[in-house]
Amino acid sequence: MNYMLKNENAIYYECGYSCDNALYLRFGKEAFFITDSRYTIDAKANVKGAKVVINGDLYGTAVELLKKAKVKKVVFDPKEWSVAGFERVSNLKKVTFKAELNFSHKKRIVKSDEELKILGKAAKLGAKAFNALAKEFGKKGFGEDEFTLTYKAKSILGNFGKYELSFDPIVAVNENAAKPHAMPTKKKLKKGDLLLVDAGLKYKRYCSDRTRTVEVDKNFKFNTKQTFKSKKIQKAYDTVLKAHDNAIAKARSGMKAKKVDALTRDIITKAGFGEYYVHSTGHGVGLDIHEMPYISAKSDTVIEDGMVYTIEPGIYIPDEFGIRIEDMVAMVNGKALVL
Repeated sequence: MNYMLKNENAIYYECGYSCDNALYLRFGKEAFFITDSRYTIDAKANVKGAKVVINGDLYGTAVELLKKAKVKKVVFDPKEWSVAGFERVSNLKKVTFKAELNFSHKKRIVKSDEELKILGKAAKLGAKAFNALAKEFGKKGFGEDEFTLTYKAKSILGNFGKYELSFDPIVAVNENAAKPHAMPTKKKLKKGDLLLVDAGLKYKRYCSDRTRTVEVDKNFKFNTKQTFKSKKIQKAYDTVLKAHDNAIAKARSGMKAKKVDALTRDIITKAGFGEYYVHSTGHGVGLDIHEMPYISAKSDTVIEDGMVYTIEPGIYIPDEFGIRIEDMVAMVNGKALVL
């Protein structure tokens, strides 16, 4: 197959290295990694299975390589390309450029054994960081606003610069947690508040993703077993936890993703919170924080061994509170294993 890639993670998956200015071409068994001279040393040391071509004009170089290879058809993912970049490369009249959405994500949907090990390590490091974050917030978090708490979360999750983050962490207090992707506010944390934290870090470029919701005191922990003073919050929390645990216990290889989604959604709906469950059950995790498979009510994707995705049901009651519990699972021997 002939294809061309522009996305950093898509390129990394192919050859073990990428940077912020690169283009990857594959013509059958022959491959080229094109980048500029700033990355010469790293590219030549780390690129595997492709010839490194150093030229600041990535698109012009790609055109010349396409001409030389005399290929008739090249696959590309339009999500990866700017209009200007694609127009420069696709002017060749003798080449047909075939658009295939999520081209790289489809190749990466089933993880190798090595990828599963790396993702497992990323998840464990993420869990360890959550433990450290709970101690920090319990000792020094009270009286701090969400901006400061988010800053602390970034520092601790990244082990003060050792690891990149999967995404900017979500740290939301009380009613702000009712927004699934809440932005920080000046609201200050006090004892007895509801706190939702959604965060992850990268290990060897692979992402982790976890969410916990707690009622904070000086000794709180980010466990899934939580007690809340409010009966309404407790009922909502217990419902989310039941949905979370049910999906993990009953998900099977061979199921369609929408059936896994139903394992959380049916419980939350039956408990009377259906209208407050405003997103899908989960998403794949790998080099990208969001990739295939998508665990939604409309997805016909068949779950297979080797897939890694999140289970993250939630209930969000506007102006009151939000609850989400999230773990990453890998499909192993037909069942979901929490990473």
